[in-house]
Amino acid sequence: MKVIKSIGLLMFIAGFAIFIGTFFTANYKLTADILQQQIGDQDKIASFEKATSLLGQTVTSSFNFVDQLDAAFAKVNEEKLDQFGITEDEISGLVKQNEGKFNISTISLFGNDEICQYKQKTFKDYGGWLDGREFSSQEDLNNQLTEVANNIKKYQIINEKGFDRYKVKDLKYSLTKASSIGPVKSNPSLFILLTYGLCIIGAMLYILPKMKDDPPGIKNNGIFHSAMKNVGWLGILTGSFLILFYIVLYFYPEYMTNWVITVDPLSQFLKGSEAGRFFLYGFIYTLCILVMGVRMIIKYRHSKYQIFRTFSVMFFQTAFAFLIPELLLRLNQPYYDFKNIWPLNYNFFFDNNLDTLLANGTLGIFMLVWGIALIILGVPFFVYFFGKRWYCSWVCGCGGLAETLGDPFRQNSDKTLKAWKVERWMVHAVLAFAIVMTGGVLYTYFTGSSQILGVSSYDVRSVYGAWIGAGFAGVIGTGFYPLMGNRVWCRFGCPLAAYLGIVQRFKSRFRITTNGGQCISCGNCSTYCEMGIDVRWYAQRGQNIVRSSCVGCGVCSSVCPRGVLNLENKDPEGRFGEPILIGNDGVKLSS
Repeated sequence: MKVIKSIGLLMFIAGFAIFIGTFFTANYKLTADILQQQIGDQDKIASFEKATSLLGQTVTSSFNFVDQLDAAFAKVNEEKLDQFGITEDEISGLVKQNEGKFNISTISLFGNDEICQYKQKTFKDYGGWLDGREFSSQEDLNNQLTEVANNIKKYQIINEKGFDRYKVKDLKYSLTKASSIGPVKSNPSLFILLTYGLCIIGAMLYILPKMKDDPPGIKNNGIFHSAMKNVGWLGILTGSFLILFYIVLYFYPEYMTNWVITVDPLSQFLKGSEAGRFFLYGFIYTLCILVMGVRMIIKYRHSKYQIFRTFSVMFFQTAFAFLIPELLLRLNQPYYDFKNIWPLNYNFFFDNNLDTLLANGTLGIFMLVWGIALIILGVPFFVYFFGKRWYCSWVCGCGGLAETLGDPFRQNSDKTLKAWKVERWMVHAVLAFAIVMTGGVLYTYFTGSSQILGVSSYDVRSVYGAWIGAGFAGVIGTGFYPLMGNRVWCRFGCPLAAYLGIVQRFKSRFRITTNGGQCISCGNCSTYCEMGIDVRWYAQRGQNIVRSSCVGCGVCSSVCPRGVLNLENKDPEGRFGEPILIGNDGVKLSS
């Protein structure tokens, strides 16, 4: 068995090495056809071609290629601002023409050619409110006119004539992907086998022998002496890679286009179009849950509860989070994850999502109603009967990854009182932020105004998406598995976990019961609690555990050698009524 495990480890390392190698193996060649396909606007294409010598050249580095794209976009924007922007001389002319009271008709001094007419139009759009206003000094008028000119440059000229930051971000990715040439682009199916195929086979060869080598039951096996599992050098290296991966995925996707190209054949098969970066992410995410789910089942095979729970997260991730949304796209329907709930699904109420659902007839309306019903009815109903475990440990994709890929690191969660205090403030602060952000988004959707108390709702949702949706949930939430345990996001940041937890704390039948007389204070329960709960403290005192943060994973019960801890649904007659106990094997013990 050791030989098989060694072969498996070598195969996994080989597949992973090829995966990393593909990041650096492509060359890039930008052509006129690619510009036509990706940009489309002839004026912008002509400006771009004048701004760079990149067209037709073969570039051997993605970093060099992207740098040249950045330089070209910046040069185009600079030229457009010089061409269409209102100059300081023109502002000075307006100031001289308007002493005391501003008359908007004086903008005719800009001239009558096409560019001057554009200046007049944009000035009316952004500075029309100045017409008829009186100013105490020429300096005050000059400042107001300068502000209008700057806003035109920032919001109108760049967006309409040049390339705004959102367009640049998307174009850098799409142009880089389309311009890629090399072995991966020529034969992506081969590289699927050489990367994911080798990794999957290698991982299974490493995991499956545990069925024979390791008897059922949980053993510490020196986890606190492990370089991987106890924040050692290997764990830090793994965490660093995950953090870097998420940073590139969310903020610099143009550098990972070779990885995306690798899964193009699978994307074509499922949804009939090329893969995007989030298709790649969903594919890797699902593979991690499936492969590490097998490990989870083998490790906890003495517990029926853990086996059923692991199969559940594997099913929901594969079917509801990955396959069904992609197949919906193939049928020309909206992309929709039926198990994702606001505020975890923070963009559910974004205008583009609402417009897409409303425009797709009966199915779109059903999706909208389904999502709202889950928020208002589904969460309190299921939490009342089953606690937050029904979602966090049985359905949620974040929880599914934490319970499978993150399981080896659950002992690294901070159990201190200080961590608990920080957790309570942070997770509820994120929930409040999500509510405020969504309120602003809906206000803009129904009124058309993006300004609320001087703050742009678009800026608020952009900040939330970058710092919470990408930075916290992705970069920190997963990248910190080997450093702070597998539920960092669930403990400190998930707004849905906070919502579920509030209901669980005050209106739920779920709790973990304890039998203090049987506790031997071994500490296994606290060690393996991924949510940082000091379970032993409750067990020693025979106190039931009713914590809003508990996700009901049941591992504390599974690792208890004395059967002290049991998952329980209470009798409907009272909060601490006659218990229904569920043992480590998932079988009802008493009623």
